[in-house]
Amino acid sequence: MKKVSVIILNWNGIDLLREYLPSVRQFTDPGIADVIIADNGSDDGSVDFVYRNYPDFRVFAMTENNGFAQGYNVAIDKIKTEYCVLLNSDVRVTEGWLEPMLEYAEANPDVAGIQPKILSIREEGKFEYAGAAGGFIDKYGFPFCRGRIFSTLEHDTGQYDTVKDIFWATGACFFTRTAMYKKAGGLDREFFAHMEEIDLCWRFHNMGHRVTCVPLGAVYHLGGATLDAENPRKTYLNFRNSLLMLYKNLPSAGRNKTLFIRKVFDAFAALRFLLKGDLKNLSAVYDAHTDASSMIKSIYANHKKGDESNLLGKFPYARRSIVIDYYLKGKKKFSSLNE
Repeated sequence: MKKVSVIILNWNGIDLLREYLPSVRQFTDPGIADVIIADNGSDDGSVDFVYRNYPDFRVFAMTENNGFAQGYNVAIDKIKTEYCVLLNSDVRVTEGWLEPMLEYAEANPDVAGIQPKILSIREEGKFEYAGAAGGFIDKYGFPFCRGRIFSTLEHDTGQYDTVKDIFWATGACFFTRTAMYKKAGGLDREFFAHMEEIDLCWRFHNMGHRVTCVPLGAVYHLGGATLDAENPRKTYLNFRNSLLMLYKNLPSAGRNKTLFIRKVFDAFAALRFLLKGDLKNLSAVYDAHTDASSMIKSIYANHKKGDESNLLGKFPYARRSIVIDYYLKGKKKFSSLNE
């Protein structure tokens, strides 16, 4: 039996499949991995395209768009392999992209999630926004990476080529143990998309597992293929899901204070949109906070809270504000955070 299922979620992305599936076929060893296209109810001919051109790939065809989170949950419920990879449809893999993660997982049974190095297709030589060389969060839930803080992308010069425990692994290329994924509850379907992999990794940590970047292999990510950075829908999901993630995973003691400070930061972000005349993104921030409050009351009110005590020692970045570091102290690179 093969060890790994490589699952590519697709929704009306036939052009992305044309562009990026050839690399998946070329560089994914069929002796160790099945490639599965999990289709979220596409109506652009994606499924027929895969059947015609990639008969060696499996297809899970769903009847509706379940979103990123639930789409993967439905697909992973169907597989039997020990490991799986959640791979975005806009990712070009390279030779040896999968094997280092599998080898590390086999040698480290306490690791629940792994990502490779994520490089940018749009900006040659730079890390990609969504994951770079491994993700972290600050005390108020703002994510950043080795190689990327907010919108500043570093050039990849091998400076982060060491294997390192991280807080979160990117959903662009997320290697995980199938059983641990299911035990943790998978991606939260209420998130629909964005931040869901960070929430899952937080639960992995609270279960006593590690998450790691193994940069011996690399993939190239287009990013923004579904929603670009300035899309109000993306703004809405990121702001809403950040609040939900904090509420779900922070312990009750001190949680309200952290959420209050996060809301103050978000108010400044909303003010920036107002000053720029960007009323759609301003409205998205307002709607995100309104809907997060409603969802906390209706869905998450009785959610079992986590225990962050073990995280503070492992991840000192969780005791600082990356907003202050970046905007007030001018720390634009991950390597400068310890200066």
